[in-house]
Amino acid sequence: MARNLYGPRVRMGNWNEDVYLEEELLKDFLEKRDKGQLLIQRNRRLKENLLRPMQLSISEDGYIHSGDKVMLVNLDHPETEADLFLRGDLSLCLTPDEIRAYLTDEFEVPCGLSAAPTKIPVGRNTFIILGADGEALGQVLRYGQSFRLGMTQGAEDKMLYLSSDHRTLLRSSKRSWLQEVYLTDEVSYLNCWQAAFLDPQLRLEYEGFPIPANARVLISHCHTGRGLAVHRHLFLRTCFGKEAEVAAHTHLDSHRVERPRNHWVLVTGSPRKGSPTMLDLPKPPAEDTCALEQAAHLGAQ
Repeated sequence: MARNLYGPRVRMGNWNEDVYLEEELLKDFLEKRDKGQLLIQRNRRLKENLLRPMQLSISEDGYIHSGDKVMLVNLDHPETEADLFLRGDLSLCLTPDEIRAYLTDEFEVPCGLSAAPTKIPVGRNTFIILGADGEALGQVLRYGQSFRLGMTQGAEDKMLYLSSDHRTLLRSSKRSWLQEVYLTDEVSYLNCWQAAFLDPQLRLEYEGFPIPANARVLISHCHTGRGLAVHRHLFLRTCFGKEAEVAAHTHLDSHRVERPRNHWVLVTGSPRKGSPTMLDLPKPPAEDTCALEQAAHLGAQ
């Protein structure tokens, strides 16, 4: 039976070349570590910027204003077309390409988007309301008014804008093959969006009214007319875990009414300590449908 009779100190073959190669690998490692070019260092800087805590704007009059920092949240709802889907409130988040992000310190645009189950405002899910027609900061945003959604991804030196364009053979969403939604640094008409009232029978009557904060609205793209939607049943594997796909498509039911996939809430900050957003505050009994159903059930008994 063959056995290795040589110890680890025995020099065989091109041992001198192997020693020099190990020294070169060590020098290359130390040089990259000093310059901050190791993958673990790039990964740490990436997550530090994207997961940096942010402070949302507090609405004093109950409306959304130009310049406010908000989160776009799709509230929890059951998915009727699939058995397996992502539950909970999902917020719109920046999702950079993991391989490209490790090769350079700057985000390569266009950047992807996804919906993640997080309620904490951080750099990757905090958007800034910007007027599309040059409105002054602090003006109330109204239904039917064009606006832009900007993001600084945790830094203040570069602004990215939520954009979309018509679907082509080369550009579409990853899972559903619908119209893609992305972030870009170019200011154009592809960055413009509009908010509409949820009830289609009262939509025209509410045109021009102020948009209330923390209320469900429809967000549609001005150029294509498609609504911003989240697909809870289509999963994306990101460097932050399993998240849902986001696309631009208007999903209608049999009554020609937008489905909950297209419902979004512009979440603002909470004035209370310990509650970063208004979603963390308990709902009043009149607005809590679960409480009303439980009270009706007890009354029937």
